[in-house]
Amino acid sequence: MSYTVAVRAMCEFTAKVGDLDLRFTPSPSAQEGIVGHRTVASRRSQHYQNEVALEGEYLQLKVRGRADGYDPDANRLEEVKTYRGDLDAQPANHRQLHWAQVKVYGWLMCQKLGLAEINLALVYFDIVGEGETLLSQHFQAAELEPFFIQQCALFLGWAQREMQHRESRNSAAQTLAFPHADFRTGQRILAESVYKAVSTGRCLMAQAPTGIGKTIGTIFPLLKALAPQQLDKVFFLTAKTPGRKLALDAAQVLYANNPYLSLRVLELVARDKACEHLDKACHGDSCPLAKGFYDRLPAARIAASQLRLLDQRTLREVALTHDVCPYYLSQEMARWADLVVADYNYYFDFGAMLFGLAQLNQWRAAVLVDEAHNLVERARSMYSASLDQYNLKTLRDTAPEPLKKPLQRLNREWNALHKDQIAPYQAYAARPEKLLQALSLCTSAMGEYFNEHPEALSGDLQTFYFDALQFAKVAELFNEHFIFDIRKRQLSGKRSSSTLCLRNVVPAEFIRPRLTAARSSVLFSATLSPRHYYADLLGLPTDTAWVDVESPFKAEQLHVRVVDEISTRFAHRQASLDPIVELIAQQFAQQPGNYLAFFSSFDYLQQVAQLFAEKHPHIALWQQSRGMVEAERQAFLDQFTQHSQGIGFAVLGGAFGEGIDLPGSRLIGAFIATLGLPQLNPVNEQMKQRMGTIFGAGYDYTYLYPGIQKVVQAAGRVIRSQQDKGVVMLIDDRFGEARVRQLLPNWWAVT
Repeated sequence: MSYTVAVRAMCEFTAKVGDLDLRFTPSPSAQEGIVGHRTVASRRSQHYQNEVALEGEYLQLKVRGRADGYDPDANRLEEVKTYRGDLDAQPANHRQLHWAQVKVYGWLMCQKLGLAEINLALVYFDIVGEGETLLSQHFQAAELEPFFIQQCALFLGWAQREMQHRESRNSAAQTLAFPHADFRTGQRILAESVYKAVSTGRCLMAQAPTGIGKTIGTIFPLLKALAPQQLDKVFFLTAKTPGRKLALDAAQVLYANNPYLSLRVLELVARDKACEHLDKACHGDSCPLAKGFYDRLPAARIAASQLRLLDQRTLREVALTHDVCPYYLSQEMARWADLVVADYNYYFDFGAMLFGLAQLNQWRAAVLVDEAHNLVERARSMYSASLDQYNLKTLRDTAPEPLKKPLQRLNREWNALHKDQIAPYQAYAARPEKLLQALSLCTSAMGEYFNEHPEALSGDLQTFYFDALQFAKVAELFNEHFIFDIRKRQLSGKRSSSTLCLRNVVPAEFIRPRLTAARSSVLFSATLSPRHYYADLLGLPTDTAWVDVESPFKAEQLHVRVVDEISTRFAHRQASLDPIVELIAQQFAQQPGNYLAFFSSFDYLQQVAQLFAEKHPHIALWQQSRGMVEAERQAFLDQFTQHSQGIGFAVLGGAFGEGIDLPGSRLIGAFIATLGLPQLNPVNEQMKQRMGTIFGAGYDYTYLYPGIQKVVQAAGRVIRSQQDKGVVMLIDDRFGEARVRQLLPNWWAVT
């Protein structure tokens, strides 16, 4: 049995030493890196060879990679590294790693061409000034061979352990037993569809009702497919924290029922949630957990690899035992975990770590996208960018002297951009070229300043810098799937300020390559109708398989009633308060228990809740409030017990509209006093216009489909098992319309 490793991955394992140091950042984007490599290649002779595929072996180890370029005339192999800022500020351990990579490539090239000697070069390309710094050394093949053997030997012990782990993992997965006595109705169909999709290498969209056990129903078949499909990884991607918890709980259930399952499960969390020293910068001179990080990493890595479940708490314990940063230990363990549970952005964002690692290491991965109806909005936000002029004006007053001129020039171009705009909001057909030029000069100056003054890389200046880089990155991609708009506001006197936004409308072109790069991508949710809406916006491949899993629930379990004598439109809101209060009170009197009442906004919620409290003070009432933190959200849910009785007031589409589980008598009904339509505002109207141009269904794509999806999700909180019974009241006259009714689940018997 052999183990294949990429040159870069091996060298990062064997040749990284010393401190974790993020001061020489931010590194260029992948796109900037590609352009930089092309620029360097275009300056070489006509005999220059790009992307030279190389491979070699050492005992059980297969080492492969692509050297950036080889000039046969000069017998020079080049490793190109793009950068921004001051090259002299590059940490020594970064340079050491680069030399290790090019020396391994050098030996592989000598082997391939039968060379006795070779020139090796590190080419550092400045993406701003487009200058090259070439560091070259001459090597005999005889001195490169022992270096190659040394790196391989350092890695081989780990590789052998990983081969044993993989063999054990695959063997246990093949005999893996489903952790429950039997599949729930619909769960087997879902599991079989997932297994078939990964076996045929296709994408799958699975609409499956809430409460059938979608998490275990999707993870289980992919674990069974690990060996037959030679999968390296399974990524379980979620939109929210509760989704991560469900996946980790499913892993615990699998472990409990299959004690020999040697599956490494890793939870990835955001940096601000994993960081032990939020007040410190990520380098050895500031943070004690960054000092000597790479020297202590091997022991921490071995300790972590011996545990099956690396959730946030467990990983933190391992990290602090070995005095390393928990966040960066989790990033390292993503290379060695079998099932990675993480937020969408770890795979779909521009600089997504999991996607980048999968590409670099040529992993054969399967991707599960939980609650996939959320991916449209989340993807739009990932590929959008905004800048606030108020922040720029504040910075100009406090900025270091070298940055004042670039910031002032940027502000002048910004003012010129909106000086003739009369309306508070306006969309434009083209991107702002002059402002983007000024922004580029500004970010270059800031990058140079940060390299010279790394201690300044914090606070408002850093935030604006990263926002500006994101804006420039999105601007490069700007096309008909984006909107550029300016929101203008008056300050005191004649002064004005504005917010610029590059708004992604259709994320398909960015999502599709991520879905197709995996062996199989499975997107699942209770609300994926209509199909064409998700296919269009997420860029699903034409051969995507679809399954609409039949509900295990019977119509008589859920009494769905349309209350069409009440309108919840904004103009009729005041008139709706009394009827809604009485409707809720009547239902509560008829069947006391726990209910959720959903509204379109906090203002509407508060008006109804206040009136309800005045008229029915004897009924317990719990309210969602703005900006609840995780502990407050949990406290709200904890009030819904098996023996409590009361009404919870919540906002549709908020924290309690999906992803919460209140089975049995913890929740027996829901009142949905809104059609869930996104707010009518200039931004949404602009999106409607653009959607109409692209798809010919502007209103449906912008308002109707997203609205009804929230309604169905909220209603799905009521019936969680085949023993549950409950009631859902859809309060608005528009619920009576045929085109709205046809978007509701088939198993509902609406009266």
